Order: sequence, then structure tokens, then C-alpha cells
Amino acid sequence: MTALPLAVSANAVHDAVRRLAAIRPGAYRVVSCYLKLEPRDKTRGKYLIKMKNRIRGALADLERQGLERGVRDQIAADLERIRRYFEQPAELPHARGVALFVCETIRLFDVIPLPHVYRSRLAVEPVPLIRELVALEQEFGTILVAACDRTGARFFEVTAFDVAELPALRAAASRTGKFHGQRQAKRGGVLAGGFGEHNYHMRIREEKHRHYANVADYIYQIHTQRPLAGLVVAGIGVDAAALVPHLHTYLHDLVLGVVKLNPKKASAPLVREAALLLRDQRERAWEQAHAEAVKDGLGTGWAVNGIDATLKALTRGQVRTLLADGHDDDPRIDDAVEEALRQRAQVDVLYDDAARRAVAGLAALLRFRR
Repeated sequence: MTALPLAVSANAVHDAVRRLAAIRPGAYRVVSCYLKLEPRDKTRGKYLIKMKNRIRGALADLERQGLERGVRDQIAADLERIRRYFEQPAELPHARGVALFVCETIRLFDVIPLPHVYRSRLAVEPVPLIRELVALEQEFGTILVAACDRTGARFFEVTAFDVAELPALRAAASRTGKFHGQRQAKRGGVLAGGFGEHNYHMRIREEKHRHYANVADYIYQIHTQRPLAGLVVAGIGVDAAALVPHLHTYLHDLVLGVVKLNPKKASAPLVREAALLLRDQRERAWEQAHAEAVKDGLGTGWAVNGIDATLKALTRGQVRTLLADGHDDDPRIDDAVEEALRQRAQVDVLYDDAARRAVAGLAALLRFRR
């Protein structure tokens, strides 16, 4: 078994993709499995129930295929290995998804942790189905996490398979000592703070604003060098969102949210998990927006709804964005997802209940009118 480490790197995944892409058809079949492992999927072993149903369906399909006895036995044995693997929770990676590619004939059992899976699915084909792996990295892009307070800022780049810390920024140091005024004001006959106290607080405030402006400029420079897919602002207390007003106008639409993290103590895994959580929340909003776009497009011919209509649009190469019900077990949906990836269409699997109600199994936004 080849299991990539839990902290999988982009290079390790690229190597795995190249190795899988080099597999050619032969007297065998490769089982490709993508499984969601988000918290809601782990509740009461839902992921295991879902995968067992997929395995039963694959075994039933074997009886209807005109494969040689040896190939059928190999596929059945590989499906059993996958079932046993998922029945051992301790073996599962601490990730939001996992991809398995299994074929005993060529000594293949690759396990790849994933930050996101479109839809839990299982397929038996002559070669591994790796399009989702490739599309995931391209779609995920780069999320920048800026964790800052008034003394400094740390920056993390979060990609589909990596998290890397960039050089930090330090705020300009304030003068030592608190108040420098020699005169004191009286309030109600009682000595109050010196006149220097006001100047001190104003200086601190000005230095803080200047620091956040420098951080915002640095983020904009990063964005111009390599466009960002998202931006997460992190901090502590009431100042967690203090950076947001200083961001360049072009960056505001990229902000996924604000999280409470101590910039001095934040670790790379903690930062990555926070970024993934906010990205998931943004995806729910995208789901609703795409579902509304389907409703609007049906009357104008720029959208189709229903499995049959969507499959027909796929065969014509019309689909720009494929919408799939994440809880519908119709096997044609799995085939549609793979075909959409082959055509380089955007894939959006819906798990938001309101968005799902607008889609009859499958729907699509079109590149051109039907």
C-alpha cells in the first residue's frame, strides 16, 4: 500500500498523479474511489454505509459485464480490500476527503488525503480516474491567511495540498516609556494623567493604522504577483478584523472571513484548518448562487434541469457549470461528474438543503443556448 503522509505535499501528489497517469489498460481493472470524510459524513459511520452501498452496486454490475472470470475475481477482491480499509477508522487520514486507487494485479493500493471531494463515488475502469485530483488543485487555487496584531503580521499560503509560511512583517517599534508630559491636568480637584498621555495614545493609534496599511499593501503585492483565490484575516480580540478596512478594493471580494487566532502562536496546521472551514462556508453560498442561476436560466434557455436533460447537454459539450445533488445516489450522477471534469467544466456538488431543492438530481448552466 502506498499511503501519502497526513501532511501531504503538492510534490507528493504530483508524483502520485504522474504514476497513476502512466498506468495503461490491460487484462485488469482499476478501482477508483473518492470519499468525503467531513464531520457530517463521519456521523454514525455515514461514510461507511455510503461506501458499502457503492461496493454492492459495483459487484452487481460485474455480473452484467462480459469480463473474463479472472478479471471479475480481481475486481471483487479489490472491492473487498477497500471495504476492509474503510472499516478501520484508525487507518483513515485526518483529512476532509480521501482518494483510493486499487488494483492487486499491478500491486496498486494508493491512498491520497484530500482537502475536498466533490462527491463520494466508486468506479471500476481500465485506468485510474485522476481528473478530480488534477481539477482540485486548479480549482482550489491559493488562499492567503494574514494573522496580525499591532506588533506584527504573519502570512500563510494555503493550497490544495500545502501550507507554507511567508516572511513576516514587523510593526515599527514605539518609543519606550509611557507618558512623557511633565504637566498634569486636574479633574474635579484630582490630578489626572499628564498632557503627554493623549499624545501617547494618539501615537499608538497612528502607528497601528500605519502598520495595518503596510500589511494591506504587502497583501496586494502578493496578489499582483500570483493571483489569490481567497483571503482569510486572523487576529485576536476586537482587533481581529482591524485589517479589513485597509485592504485594497480589489481584495474585498476575496475575503472569505475573519477567524480568531493568536498570530504569535498560530501553527501551520491550525491555520490550514481555519482556511478550509471558511472555504467550505463560502462554498455553501456559491451553491445557493448557482441554484438561483439555474432557476433564472431555465426560462431563457441558459440552463437545464434534470438528469436526462443535463446528460444530453453534456454530450453536446454545452455544460459550463454542472450542478449535482450531493445526496442523490443515482449512478448516472457519478458518470456526469467524471464527464464534466473531462470537458473541463466547473463542477458544483450541492449539499445545502435549499440549493438541492432547486436541482432534480442534475442541472447545468450552459456555454451556449440549447
